Amino acid sequence: MSYNGYEFYDVDANFDNYMERRKGKENANDTLEKPVICELLGEVNCKKTLDLGCGDARFAKELFDLGCEQYIGIEGSSNMVERASTFLVGQQGKVIQTSIEGWDYPEDTFNLVVSRLAIHYIEDIDSMFLKIYKTLTSSGSFIFSIEHPVITSTLQPSGIRTNWIVDNYFKDGFREQQWLGGTVHKYHRSIEDYFRALQRAGFSVEHLRESTPRREHFENEATYERRLKIPLFLSLSARK
Repeated sequence: MSYNGYEFYDVDANFDNYMERRKGKENANDTLEKPVICELLGEVNCKKTLDLGCGDARFAKELFDLGCEQYIGIEGSSNMVERASTFLVGQQGKVIQTSIEGWDYPEDTFNLVVSRLAIHYIEDIDSMFLKIYKTLTSSGSFIFSIEHPVITSTLQPSGIRTNWIVDNYFKDGFREQQWLGGTVHKYHRSIEDYFRALQRAGFSVEHLRESTPRREHFENEATYERRLKIPLFLSLSARK
């Protein structure tokens, strides 16, 4: 059976719950994942950017504010694509509604490919990384984040998390998670799996980050201390 991660967000209740969570001042995306991605991006001025699994494309506005020349987002969720229109008004950008795997990647087109918390929905990352490598221009960058493998390894077959003990870490493949009232389908891999898949595609891996919490991103000491217990996200930066 084939699963598409974006289908979770086309259940209206799941979509609404997710959007409500993102409003929180100390949500994990903004306090842990986003600061690392922004550091890895470096200079984006005049770059043509492809955003895979772009969601509501709120990141597009920030990229344009940094001087991004062109933006294309790929997103499968109808709810997300509809919301994305609000972030692209008056900008040289668009969102194409299709799956990440199904899009026809043009060769030697983009200076930057970014994907935030979407690659863990992809079953065949070898094919995916090859497509990304080909669509980048010479010396182009691929920067992405995923749910950290120590997290995906703990997801149980029932879809219910029973503990935070890393288990079956080297057994890659399909996982389920009960989240925000719905069922999410993901694929678990080790850190080594992602690293070597990038190398097989021809990339030079430049940076690996594990979303280390920084105190300045948190209002509450208790939230900061809780985030120090386990890594939630993994980010990698690679160059063609």
